[in-house]
Amino acid sequence: MNQPDWFQAEAALQQIQVIGSDRNELVNIIGETAGVNCIGIGTDAAVFRYDLLPQYAFKMYSDHALDKLNNEKQVYAQLKGLPYFPTYYGSGRNILVISYEPGDTLLECLEKGIPVPEQVMLDVDAAREAVRRLGLNPRDIHLKNVLLQNGRGKVLDVSEYIQEGDDHRWEHLVWAYHNIYPSIEGTPISPRMLQTIKWTYNQFDQANLKMENLSRKANRLLSKFLK
Repeated sequence: MNQPDWFQAEAALQQIQVIGSDRNELVNIIGETAGVNCIGIGTDAAVFRYDLLPQYAFKMYSDHALDKLNNEKQVYAQLKGLPYFPTYYGSGRNILVISYEPGDTLLECLEKGIPVPEQVMLDVDAAREAVRRLGLNPRDIHLKNVLLQNGRGKVLDVSEYIQEGDDHRWEHLVWAYHNIYPSIEGTPISPRMLQTIKWTYNQFDQANLKMENLSRKANRLLSKFLK
């Protein structure tokens, strides 16, 4: 049986270690190798591209989070064929192989002042509905997990879709898109300002969050920024 072509990258990737922690902090990356470039870092994994196989993204998990790799494999098996998500190709001991998806995340759009069309929001809503029809739970969808791609939305990171509970993150983003975003669309927002708004959001009880309260705080911060 022939091995898939992405196996060519595995030897290079194993020269790199992704180290996690028990404190929900970003992973650390130890080591480097020619032709392998990190394109994203999270609390469970880092994502790499390999120059010789640019069509793939290699999500390398820390040993602390191998259960999430297995969860993500299970989810991708059920999402096969849905256009809202990357294509899944296979996995190694600590590596998940998916299609590389170009584009800016919604967070990067805010930082760069790139307008986000409403079609992106509609695409994510359609993706969530399709996921629910498969018996999965579309959660943990936030600014870093949605790409603007040719005017459409693409959803990344499906590892929590087998968990229970509604974290309300997407519903809150949709509300903010319609009630706060119009006043800042096209204006670059500094990472520091966005981090301050994120910190403020995280201080609220998510289950009982009144978006009007968050809106007032966010608008006060942004009004100082936009002066």
